[in-house]
Amino acid sequence: MQIALDTNVLVRHLIADDPAQAAAAKVLIESDDDLVIATVVLCELVWVLRGVYRYARSEIAALLRDIVTLGNVQVDQPAVEAGLKMLERGGDFADGVIAHDSSRAKCHRLVTFDRDFARIADSARVVLLPSS
Repeated sequence: MQIALDTNVLVRHLIADDPAQAAAAKVLIESDDDLVIATVVLCELVWVLRGVYRYARSEIAALLRDIVTLGNVQVDQPAVEAGLKMLERGGDFADGVIAHDSSRAKCHRLVTFDRDFARIADSARVVLLPSS
């Protein structure tokens, strides 16, 4: 069976702050079912781990790599790798995914007001948009 996971299932599995939900998440994640994790779910997961639980970027990157390399997990691997690359360079996982998606859409430029994103991105296509 193919099952899509919501962010909260991954959070409960990783944080185990609710024993009953953590146990249910563990059973599902360790099952033989094919688990599909949308890239936006991983973006939310990173946001929760950074913002709520104060995990370091390196800890998050390691957890994400552990999750996406499970044999029963399906993700958009190129988008995930782009997000991880940005995260490991000190940026936001979501920004890496955004840059990847814009490249995949064959956009000539990706404009942003986010100075860190423009600085950390390893692409000349990411351009800081002036604000007057």
